[in-house]
Amino acid sequence: MKKTIIALALLILTFSIFNFYEKNSFNIYIKKTNKEKIMNIPINKDAPVKSKNQIEIKAPIKTVWKVLTDIKRWPKWQKAVTKTEIIGNIEEGKAFYWKADGLSFRSKIHTIKPYLAFGWTGTTIGASAIHNWTFIEKDNQTIVVVEESLQGIFPQLFKKYFQKNLDNGVLKNLQELKEYCESNMN
Repeated sequence: MKKTIIALALLILTFSIFNFYEKNSFNIYIKKTNKEKIMNIPINKDAPVKSKNQIEIKAPIKTVWKVLTDIKRWPKWQKAVTKTEIIGNIEEGKAFYWKADGLSFRSKIHTIKPYLAFGWTGTTIGASAIHNWTFIEKDNQTIVVVEESLQGIFPQLFKKYFQKNLDNGVLKNLQELKEYCESNMN
């Protein structure tokens, strides 16, 4: 019994140290990153898990922008999102909290360039993410490009699982955004 308790304590200590290291390395990446032409914080190209996809939406760019940036209404069009919390207006540096697929996320907006770019960082247990959306207007339609990087203990240890889930999640977000915008055009 004593050996089990010691082993469990060492496992918890190891996890805590690794988690502390990962959180600090994520914060260091954010502080050291050079602003891109569009995004204030680009995705981490060295992260163990990265995904990129795009979709064309038959809706004006203003409609698509309004839907995506209205964080309080995410549960209306994203099936996985069950709760969002943001106080006040969206602006760079603003924190917000949300729940999706049973996980709680703590996020911070890093880029707002109306009708061009919207991005945030986010953390949950064992993982940190950079999530960037860009918008291109084309013939009164909108091309939306999403890029996301994930790092942390869980994406590092379970890379294949997280890669598959991230790829599927990015595609699902784009499809749900498209469906909502096209069916709710004003």
